[in-house]
Amino acid sequence: MPAPERVPLPRWVAPLLLVSAAGLGPWTLWLTYSLPSRHLTRHYDLAWVVFDVALLCAFAATGWCAVRGSQWLVPAAAATGTMLLCDAWFDIVTSAGGSETTEAVLEACVAELPLAALCAFIVYDAERFRQETVVRYSESLRRRRRR
Repeated sequence: MPAPERVPLPRWVAPLLLVSAAGLGPWTLWLTYSLPSRHLTRHYDLAWVVFDVALLCAFAATGWCAVRGSQWLVPAAAATGTMLLCDAWFDIVTSAGGSETTEAVLEACVAELPLAALCAFIVYDAERFRQETVVRYSESLRRRRRR
């Protein structure tokens, strides 16, 4: 099996990412001890609405790329899956407890995590996904049109 091709990137990209990762450790420790465990904010609703609109756009882009067989399918699915994981995490950790937490966990288990797993499968094996879904769907549409 041939070695995978290297992605041509400017030399400064890898060091920048590694320095950012190294700097995130101390930053996270500082936040751990400096942030309050409870915080009220005026724009909580706006943050969630805008995030959900962005998630809607990510779903639409991923679906469009899947239908078109676009080369952007893998990046779109990766972004959508990542957003779904973030959505599940923040829904659960920001819930008020009790039934709200139960609802967040159920939503994560029934919707967000399975959809994130589908996105991960697309990223892992985009060509097989395309063959088994998009091509099969397109062929069935063509057969229906011929009837």
